[in-house]
Amino acid sequence: MSSAPILVTGAAGFIGAHVAALLRARGQCVVGCDNFNDYYDPALKRARVAELLTILGVPCEAVDIADPVALGSLFDRYRPSCVVHLAAQAGVRHSISHPRAYVASNLVGFANVLEAARSSAVEHLVYASSSSVYGSCTQAPFHEGQRTDEPVSLYAATKKANEVMAHAYSHLYDLRCTGLRFFTVYGPWGRPDMAYFSFAQKLIAGEALPIFSNGLLQRDFTYIDDIAEGVVRLALSSRRDEDPPAEIFNIGNHQPTTVLDFVDTLASLLNVKPRLAFLPMQPGDVPMTCADVDKLRARVGFEPATPLRLGLARFVDWFRVWQQRSRGPS
Repeated sequence: MSSAPILVTGAAGFIGAHVAALLRARGQCVVGCDNFNDYYDPALKRARVAELLTILGVPCEAVDIADPVALGSLFDRYRPSCVVHLAAQAGVRHSISHPRAYVASNLVGFANVLEAARSSAVEHLVYASSSSVYGSCTQAPFHEGQRTDEPVSLYAATKKANEVMAHAYSHLYDLRCTGLRFFTVYGPWGRPDMAYFSFAQKLIAGEALPIFSNGLLQRDFTYIDDIAEGVVRLALSSRRDEDPPAEIFNIGNHQPTTVLDFVDTLASLLNVKPRLAFLPMQPGDVPMTCADVDKLRARVGFEPATPLRLGLARFVDWFRVWQQRSRGPS
């Protein structure tokens, strides 16, 4: 890797902030960008920047990837050698009611990133895909060679489109592209729209938790530090002669847990008794996710392994502090 900086898009986001901080901790020159939109409270995004990035000397500029002029200017000023593209409109269910936001950020925005990377002769583009591309697959564990052409949400469709677009750019322009299929990320500094975050809020408030499909849905919950470690190792990995220019890797804990077991663990850590409201399975949901990480392990000698109870305990410690801060002085 050259001495030019690594650009992390979506650096004020949950995964982006952790990845940018870890890259800097590993001695890399890092610059971030984010559009700081109001999909959830921007105060949380600003706090991530202040406490995870600014303290390490990592700048995070306000740039929207859907704006090709602003994005091009960012690339011109920093000339990054590597781009870790984590900016996107997140949320499976939100994509059902707000599809245009996903087209603008996940399709138009990703095309802008690809074009900026090509024009700037970026050496390596690492980008976030999602386990949602596996759709309703029940053949577990999910491996990278399985079919992913039947998405059940628009969010999943945009992530699959990203993989296809990256493959085309790799083929046409010899741009090294590495796509990462993340599996249900959780941990400190997480997004309020994610189930575990809202579960914690409702448990503390004594509210009933909406539990879909009788709580039997299984998710491969993966701790944020494991996600960041996998991203950084792949981003910094050297290209070998035998490596194809476009690759896909799963990053998941490969230990699926039912939602009911997840809630029980979270409730015990919060020292509360959960109230459950059972509901039918929602549109866009899938019955299970489970990552095959053989390819990741073989390439970078790492696989996620943080036990769920340990990861949730760290989240709870952070969550209690954040809730107190959010309420302000009493």
